[in-house]
Amino acid sequence: MITAIVAVGSNIDPEESIEKTIKLLKQDFPFVYASDFIRTEPDGYKDQPDFLNGAICLRTRYSREELEKYLKEAEVKLGRVKGPIKAGPRIIDLDLVIWDGKVVHDDYHHKDYTSAPVNQLLAELNMKVK
Repeated sequence: MITAIVAVGSNIDPEESIEKTIKLLKQDFPFVYASDFIRTEPDGYKDQPDFLNGAICLRTRYSREELEKYLKEAEVKLGRVKGPIKAGPRIIDLDLVIWDGKVVHDDYHHKDYTSAPVNQLLAELNMKVK
């Protein structure tokens, strides 16, 4: 089994959207563990509600490509519609950040709203990254 950490963000009904996301992931993966979620101001496009951001650790037998495809399909299943503004409002955003002990998403190094919850999970689960 591979351990992965996924960044999660929402600013459209964020509490409900994140609850639905965790429920969906728990149906499909044997281990799901969530960080605390924090309110953050929008990054980039500012004319939108604040985000609720966190991270989820899961264990999977999927390949990295299969998991990334699953996450994009889950976004659609949960109601995400891509709008004209890339950094605009969204019901859910799921990005693979840690894959098998390696950082695989640049936001980990550049965005506190990504690194803080990921680091919380790494510490709580006694995991190290390469």
